[in-house]
Amino acid sequence: MNRIVELNQVSRAFGRIQALERLDLRLETGEVLGLLGHNGAGKSTTIKLILGILAATAGAVRVLGEDPRGRGAGRLRMATGYLPENVSFYDNLTGREVLQYFARLKRAPTRAVGELLERVGLREAAHRRVRTYSKGMRQRLGLAQALLGHPRLLLLDEPTVGLDPMATRDVYDMIDTLRDRGTGVILCSHVLPGVERHIDRVAILGRGRLLASGTIDALREQAGLPLHIRVRITGANGAQRQALGANALETRVEDDGTIVLSIRPECKMAALQALLAAPGVEDLSVETPTLETLYAHFDGLDGRREQPHA
Repeated sequence: MNRIVELNQVSRAFGRIQALERLDLRLETGEVLGLLGHNGAGKSTTIKLILGILAATAGAVRVLGEDPRGRGAGRLRMATGYLPENVSFYDNLTGREVLQYFARLKRAPTRAVGELLERVGLREAAHRRVRTYSKGMRQRLGLAQALLGHPRLLLLDEPTVGLDPMATRDVYDMIDTLRDRGTGVILCSHVLPGVERHIDRVAILGRGRLLASGTIDALREQAGLPLHIRVRITGANGAQRQALGANALETRVEDDGTIVLSIRPECKMAALQALLAAPGVEDLSVETPTLETLYAHFDGLDGRREQPHA
């Protein structure tokens, strides 16, 4: 079974509010999918459908080939790890006791608790009560409980909230390791620069609909947004700048003298050849549209947002 999650033409309504509309979504073994969208786009509803908390109004949801609300629901829960955006634990328990409790619920070996606490950087705080934990420490504990039992599916909703840069790096290193071991990961985040190099594909939701889906390179091709070439030229004059900008949509000069050319993707090679042949070129770099830029583009195509969704 290579497909971990599959949603086919899934819709979900809450009364008169259409939270999801004919959503197609898939997640393969050993793949990290970035599920992106503004608040109210339908991400939380999608996660709840995958977890079996909600039932679809129409369409089919399959997790590891089964209905998450069917007879195999208990088995699927044992194979799934989930970290919500806002984690909440029993404040009077220690970090170790919290993980032991969840391990018993999930029928995972409690001997793994110490290793997980070490892995998320809470070994020294294992015997402290959770009420003494900072927000970042609670987030680390939440990640540890999501990793109990070596899940085949991991759902992470804003996993780096409250974490410092080093802890954030450690979280993404863990995600990379889990992917290499075959775990399928669905990652929701608003911190797009941080997730870009850790995801294999992107699904962008807006008002309950799938606006775009594919690899970042595929979305760049689909969007057709200009790329930027930054070049430093010794003693560049206006005539040189004009000649270099012949293939550019826009040319600007920054305060430090760097020339920035906005280029259509299909003109990239012609522009680079002209730059490499120009005298006095000291350095140049090509900047392709970032995930953040692509998200803004596809989200903007959705038009003005109407009433929010769950």
